[in-house]
Amino acid sequence: MLRSLSSAARLRLLALILAVVALGLIALGARCMLPTMVSCSATTIFGGPKLDVPYKSTRRDVVALMLEMGEVKAGDTVIDLGTGDGRILIAAAKERGAQGLGVDLDPVLIRKARAAARKAGVDDKVRFEAADLFKTDLSSADVVTMYLLPEVNLRLRPQLFAQLKPGTRVVSHAFDMGDWTPEAKRQVGGATVYMWRIPERPTATIQTPR
Repeated sequence: MLRSLSSAARLRLLALILAVVALGLIALGARCMLPTMVSCSATTIFGGPKLDVPYKSTRRDVVALMLEMGEVKAGDTVIDLGTGDGRILIAAAKERGAQGLGVDLDPVLIRKARAAARKAGVDDKVRFEAADLFKTDLSSADVVTMYLLPEVNLRLRPQLFAQLKPGTRVVSHAFDMGDWTPEAKRQVGGATVYMWRIPERPTATIQTPR
């Protein structure tokens, strides 16, 4: 088909193809500059895992409030769901002596979190895994932190009740847990933080043998 075209027509076709490619690259570059696309790589854009929550970093003052409300202390195990660049877990280790696990689907962000932990000198206390938070064992946590989305919080609720021991603190930036009333709710700089505590499980009814 191309051979049947004149030289001028072939040049116009080539120019059109190059223009389409250029527009595609411009669009991709603009997408990569969005705050929710700080992790922009072939891994996450083409054929990578579908992210439940777009990445958006948590401000330092919000991180501090989350750790305060979660009563994070030395020796606690913190599991940070949708950890992003790992700043919540790193602060928990560096400032409060905690240890723990950060989980995120995005492998690019996990690499950034590991590098940040090494730089902060806490890589012996925290680890980061590219994993699905719904397939993560949460049972070791004393505190669970998250900055997800309302629908993800609600999907996560049964897992929290099933896996976490009574007294475990659950801290969420920005979004609540539906009809599960928080023990505390505070604000800093316009951001809202919620804290719940896993309740004691009801004692099973003892059946009298017949």
